[in-house]
Amino acid sequence: MKYTLGVVLGLAALLCGCSQAKKESGDYSAMRAPADVALAAPPPAGAPDLEQRDDATAEVTSAPVPVPTAVAVPARLLIYHADLRLKVASLPRASASLDSLVRRNGGYLSAATEARSDDEWRQAMTIRVAPARFHALMAALGGLGTVEEKKLTTDDVTAQHADVAARLSTKRAVEKRYVDLLSRAHKISEILEIEGKIGEVREEIESTESRLKALNDEVAYSTISLICYQPLPRPLHDAPVVSFASRLVDSFYSGWTLLTDLFIGVVSIWPLLIVGAVVWLAVRRWRRRRLA
Repeated sequence: MKYTLGVVLGLAALLCGCSQAKKESGDYSAMRAPADVALAAPPPAGAPDLEQRDDATAEVTSAPVPVPTAVAVPARLLIYHADLRLKVASLPRASASLDSLVRRNGGYLSAATEARSDDEWRQAMTIRVAPARFHALMAALGGLGTVEEKKLTTDDVTAQHADVAARLSTKRAVEKRYVDLLSRAHKISEILEIEGKIGEVREEIESTESRLKALNDEVAYSTISLICYQPLPRPLHDAPVVSFASRLVDSFYSGWTLLTDLFIGVVSIWPLLIVGAVVWLAVRRWRRRRLA
C-alpha cells in the first residue's frame, strides 16, 4: 500500500514538472519571437545589408580619430634697420674691434668705405646680421666710442610677403595653363600667340621671384649702417722769421708797385685830363677877354 502510494505521488510530481517546463518554454518562445521576426524580416529599401553595415562599422571603428590641433599663427616678418654714428679715439683700434664683434655675432660686412680729410678720419660700413643678434650687436658697437646719433626702424612686411608669394603662385598657374594650351595648339598663329604670352608671364614670374628673394634676404639679415670717425687735430704753422734786409726789399718793392700803379692810373684817365685841359684853357681865355 505504501509502495503504491509512493508511485502515485512520484507520477503526480513528474507530471507537474513537465507541465511547468512546457509552460516556461512557451513563454520563452513568445518573448523571443519578435526579435527573431525582426532579424528575419528583410531590410528596408535603400538600407545596406548586414554584411555591408558590419564592414562600414569596422572601417569607422578602425579609422583613426582625428585629434584637434591648435591653429598655427603665422610668424611676423620684420625688417630691422639701424643708423649709428660713433666718435672714436683711434679709428684703427675701433676697426679691429669692430671686425671681431661682427664675426662673433655671426654677421658680415656688405660694404665699407674710408675717407680722410684735414679734420677727421672716417669709415662708413654696412653690416648685415641675423635678427636674433641685432640688438646684441648694436649694444656692443655702442661700446666702441661715443654714440652721437642712433636711429632704429622696424618694417612689418608680413602682408607684403604674402601678397608677393600669392601673385607668384598665380603667375605660375597661368604659365602652366599656357603650356597646356601650347601642347594642344595646331595652327602656327596660335602657337606664336601662346609663346608670346608665355614669355610675358615668365618675365613677370622672374620679377616677382626677385622681389620675393629680396624680401627674404632683408628679413633673414638685419642691416646696420655705421659711420665711425676719428677727429684729427689741425697742424699749427710757425710764423716765419723776417730779417731787416727782407723787410727792406719788400718795402722797396711795395713802393715801386705803388708808383707804377699811379702811373697806370693816370694813363687810364687820359680822356678826363684832355677834357680838363680844354676847359681850363677856355676859362682862361674868357677871363682875358673880360678884363680887356
